[in-house]
Amino acid sequence: MPRKSKALTLLLSVLLIMTLLVSACSTSNNSGNNAGTSEPAGNDGAAANSAANEKEMELTVAFIGIGNMNEVALVQEEISKITKEKINATVKLMPIDIGAWVQQVNLLLAGNEPVDLLVTSSFFNFSSQVAKGQLLPIDELVEEHGPAIKDTMELAIFNATKVGGKSYGVPSVRDTATDWGIVARKDLMDKHSLTFDNVKTFADLDPIFQKIKENEPGMYPLVQRSQALTIASEIVRGYIDSLGDTPGILVMDNQDLKVVNLYEQQMYKDALQLARKWYQAGYIMPDAATTQEGNNSLVKAGKGFSYLSNMKPGFEAQEKTLNNYEMVAARLTNPISTSDSGTAFMMSIPKNTQDPDRAAQLLNLLYTDKDIANLIANGIEGKHYVDAGNGQIKAPEVASNYVFNQWQVGNNALAKVWEGTAPDLWEQTKAFNKSANFSKALGFSFDSSPVKTEVAAVANVNNQYKAGLESGTIDPAKLDEFISKLKAAGLDKIIAEKQKQLDQWAIENNVQ
Repeated sequence: MPRKSKALTLLLSVLLIMTLLVSACSTSNNSGNNAGTSEPAGNDGAAANSAANEKEMELTVAFIGIGNMNEVALVQEEISKITKEKINATVKLMPIDIGAWVQQVNLLLAGNEPVDLLVTSSFFNFSSQVAKGQLLPIDELVEEHGPAIKDTMELAIFNATKVGGKSYGVPSVRDTATDWGIVARKDLMDKHSLTFDNVKTFADLDPIFQKIKENEPGMYPLVQRSQALTIASEIVRGYIDSLGDTPGILVMDNQDLKVVNLYEQQMYKDALQLARKWYQAGYIMPDAATTQEGNNSLVKAGKGFSYLSNMKPGFEAQEKTLNNYEMVAARLTNPISTSDSGTAFMMSIPKNTQDPDRAAQLLNLLYTDKDIANLIANGIEGKHYVDAGNGQIKAPEVASNYVFNQWQVGNNALAKVWEGTAPDLWEQTKAFNKSANFSKALGFSFDSSPVKTEVAAVANVNNQYKAGLESGTIDPAKLDEFISKLKAAGLDKIIAEKQKQLDQWAIENNVQ
């Protein structure tokens, strides 16, 4: 669990930065590392090892490498023992550093080097890859070689990868829903006899913040996760689908496909007022709009008591590892699944695969074979983890710096969970995913290239106002000025383009 959490946080931080650069928006989806069904699917691929697989081959799997990957060959060898028996193929794992991901994948897809399975993402040019014919449609391949894959996740998530009515990827099994709320240090909650029992909305947090401010000198009652994941943005994100960037959004409760300007919505105005109120009361650090310190480092250093965040089952245990303090949370929104919940991380079959059928057979094993899933998620037993009892695992006495934890690949729900995490985490997460309010735009990806000039201009305006307004450091009276400058920069054109693409997507995918 410790290594899983740190790796996830690293990847999401980098994803956030890259997404901001491309489309002036945020991910935090603290998309999570644990989710899905707890039961292995029925088809383990053994039947696929037929006469058609007489020729042994090496199948290459390219994915985002997180952390220390210096022992990937050992894991690759163990996986190959299983795949050799079942589909007469060995596996070559190809981790690519997150910083080089876009460039390296572009080169791979444009060249002739065999790549049989590839992690794809709406954050990383998925729609462009489909449009260029670089990915194969996989509906028939999955139906033939892995019909049980669709049973490992919500059907809406499984179908969310369709472009023009055809699927080009299979989502990884993880937390595909999220809710929002607050997480705080449990020791200080207990010390001051505080509970979240009566906290039903974000505004109900005032008495708790006041108590901490009065009794814990030098500590800020509320810190924000980053300049992008601001106080006000966390308050509203549980109610919207940002459709790739925040200005043009869907209001989830409306259950329609009408793209509106977030900054003109009453919920956003209310969130700015609440953030300003907290800032003026001294609950938020004075340099919140400019500090480079993140929430976890502030809490760990004793400077921060709480922060707002998206959540999932097991979130408190994850944050305990990052903060070195036991944490307690209050969830203040219902779970939602937005447009990119399925397409954030997928496994696709590139056009330059050696053999689409054999690639699909390996794809099936990634989602249905528990031994392969556990090797991908946790590494090798006895070397990278040991049994902790109760169906859980823990780090060995001589811990390895190696980090595998490729939750982006396949079905993590078949993997063993780490000590400190609920043994039934997968069952909890499956129920959590199922309970979500699904966006009508689930599977839609916005292509900002037709309005790239406007996107860049809007990003410049955001840099002047957004962090200050949303952290409470700038008076909300400046909102009208902010909106006026956004419109002058081309915001309305961006929203119109997004609406145009969404309408076309809805027609192609028969969404009403």
